[in-house]
Amino acid sequence: MKLTCDWHIHSDNSCDDASMRIADLITGAAAQGIVNYGITDHIHTPVNWPDVEASRAEYLASDPPLGFHFGLEVSCVSRWELDEVATGAHGSPTYGLRQGGPPGAEPALSIEQADIDRLGIEYVVAGVHWPMYVEPERDTIIRDYHRQYLYCATHPLVDIIAHPWWWHGHWRDADGRYTTDPWLDDFGKIPASMHDELASAAIEHGKAVEINISAILLNPAYPATLVPQYLEYLAYLRDRGVTFSLASDCHRAQYDIDFERPAAMLESIGIRDEALWRLPARVGAV
Repeated sequence: MKLTCDWHIHSDNSCDDASMRIADLITGAAAQGIVNYGITDHIHTPVNWPDVEASRAEYLASDPPLGFHFGLEVSCVSRWELDEVATGAHGSPTYGLRQGGPPGAEPALSIEQADIDRLGIEYVVAGVHWPMYVEPERDTIIRDYHRQYLYCATHPLVDIIAHPWWWHGHWRDADGRYTTDPWLDDFGKIPASMHDELASAAIEHGKAVEINISAILLNPAYPATLVPQYLEYLAYLRDRGVTFSLASDCHRAQYDIDFERPAAMLESIGIRDEALWRLPARVGAV
């Protein structure tokens, strides 16, 4: 099986370490046979809107092919955080405020329909990137992540739920890898009831669940034992009727993703390229 779509890619405008020019993405996608794809640079809080505006300008200047779309990856944050950033008392925190808020704070996304209309955003990927003000204890983190995922799955502006159960931060080994908690040494630590809830919410609200190549399937920081368990998880969601989107989550200077190994993995559990979420090609110019 050949994979032909990719809905989570970052450009050199992104606020993190991404470094690819959009023109190079177009060339690389054509070389790899990726025909339906989109750029999705980060927004955590309104501090990041200039990055997205720069991404939009570079996208428009690239004479984008009809199968190339303009999207956005937004982080689940909290209403407390957005209110705090709006005061201006914290400067311009690129990654928002990662601490100081109340545990159980109301989740929020830093986007409105007006932003989508203003920047021609065609689809929104929403992800959980960090816990919100809770202690680094396994079960507490799992509950907090699940709460955020459900919020993303029910948000009216979201199309895709990004990299479910990706983790970085606490519990990092001395060699930079993540091999233990919160669920990397045993994906079964996450209750099956949470998978059921997320599947139900995604189906009810018409969201796709992302299959992420770089963050999950080929992540060198994760133990090899995680991948078979994660594929079982994807197969379970497939059996529930969940729609999947594919994501390279490319942060590189060149679009040189290994699509062959993930293609074999997905084919082994009955997930086919033609069944993956995609936007129709645009008709005419942007």
